[in-house]
Amino acid sequence: MFYQPGITSHGLPRDPFKACVVPRPIGWISTRSSDGMDNLAPFSQFNNLTFDPPYVMFSANQTDLAVRKDTTVNTEATGEFVWNIATFALREAVNITAEQFSPGIDEFTRAGLAKEPARLVNCAMVRGSPIRFECQYHSTLRLPGNPPMGTVDVIIGRVVAIHISDDVLTDGLVDIRKVDPIARCGYYQYARITETFDMVIPGNGKVLYGLEGSAALNSQEAMAQGMPNKRRPAFDKE
Repeated sequence: MFYQPGITSHGLPRDPFKACVVPRPIGWISTRSSDGMDNLAPFSQFNNLTFDPPYVMFSANQTDLAVRKDTTVNTEATGEFVWNIATFALREAVNITAEQFSPGIDEFTRAGLAKEPARLVNCAMVRGSPIRFECQYHSTLRLPGNPPMGTVDVIIGRVVAIHISDDVLTDGLVDIRKVDPIARCGYYQYARITETFDMVIPGNGKVLYGLEGSAALNSQEAMAQGMPNKRRPAFDKE
């Protein structure tokens, strides 16, 4: 089959676009409004962007009333947000927080989730989530779209603190089987990650610094090449 989005019909029962870009990590984003109201919502258009320093992004479409999401408004107003990893055990809470509530509703309370204060940003975190990133707002890329929901705000944030539960570590590595994350697929489908396999690309081993996301090795390479080091005081281990 072949079709041009928005121009020709795909002829299928449902639009296949999002079902083709899978699986997608879920950005379960917590924010706090300027007047102190906590907000929590999942976004299926989320990912990391780079590793040294680490940045992440999530994109939030306008609502069916053509207004910006509370998460976008809060992030831009306060300059902070937290990413909480969505797990299989928390899947029902993730789904509850996906509903579009009014700004005066605390989704933590609505979903029965315990809160934990972040350390460096003024946001609540999901206590039961085994991995959380505290983020400082960097910028917004607003992509125009067709009304009412087509326009999207792409939010970029710098990760300034990372929480990882010891319960999901095996031999010092994050064990994806213990994390048991869920990912977004097409239509109303989700995936559960229960199996992984390794592949190491051939060639220059230094490419692996980026693939591993090793800030320490990247710093060593910069020093070896006489490049300026803009990071905080040097560290020896990841």
